[in-house]
Amino acid sequence: MKIAIGCDHIVTNIKAEVATYLKNNGHEVIDVGTYDYVRTHYPIYGTRIGHLVATGEVDFGVALCGTGVGISASATKVPGTRVALVRDATSARLARSEYNCNVIAAGGMVTGVDLIKNIVDTFAETEYEPTPEKEAIIKAMDETLKPEDVHYTPDMFDDFLTKWNNGEYHD
Repeated sequence: MKIAIGCDHIVTNIKAEVATYLKNNGHEVIDVGTYDYVRTHYPIYGTRIGHLVATGEVDFGVALCGTGVGISASATKVPGTRVALVRDATSARLARSEYNCNVIAAGGMVTGVDLIKNIVDTFAETEYEPTPEKEAIIKAMDETLKPEDVHYTPDMFDDFLTKWNNGEYHD
């Protein structure tokens, strides 16, 4: 499988370990960043993951931040994504089999790295089990935003990053 993975600066080491694990298990991994521990923001990486998933460039995405909340909320804004923030393998399995989710998110500071690996394995191994009822629910989720409503470009965060690097934003 081809898998996009990304994180914020808080869990870079966990993302790297999960990415290596996936590669060692035969998956092609597209790492969208971040790659170091310099303060950054998860919306950038959640959006990058979502775009790769929504365009079909990858089979699914793995989104990680401290709690998983911020990056999952960001990835789900990309039309064509169905993102599940999970803390266990059962939720990962149900996200895939019931809702055909295509991005799995977890919090690297609240979920152990070995459990995250198990969550990702379970998600990857689970098949969607369509029924008319599930299809109706997914259709309603997908129609909330349409791809033409959002215009993603790989450089859409460049101005933000320049201002950040110039010290114009403060926590």
